Amino acid sequence: QVQLVESGGGLVQPGGSLRLSCAASGSIFSITTMGWYRQAPGKERELVAAITPSSTSNYADSVKGRFTISRDNAKNTVYLQMNTLKPEDTAVYYCNARYGVALSHNYWGRGTQVTVSS
Repeated sequence: QVQLVESGGGLVQPGGSLRLSCAASGSIFSITTMGWYRQAPGKERELVAAITPSSTSNYADSVKGRFTISRDNAKNTVYLQMNTLKPEDTAVYYCNARYGVALSHNYWGRGTQVTVSS
């Protein structure tokens, strides 16, 4: 199994920055597609950013240019650098790992709260 533990959330003012980390267990991290999702109260969980084993990344339009996803295979860790944060970025952020045929193996962390407020 894969276990994911997020950290780095907290309260930040608009325009500020946070860096989220997701530490993954297991020996298959290097072939795992990693993603960050978020869910705000009353809204569906949405993909924020994802990164493939080859480090190809994609972003939601709402965060493109402000957020950067990266991975460190030596540390089995994926990061989400969040800059120029906006109140609408407030959500619980979840780490996700996918691998296997059709990316059918799917694992989630418990989430970390990000609150952007003055």
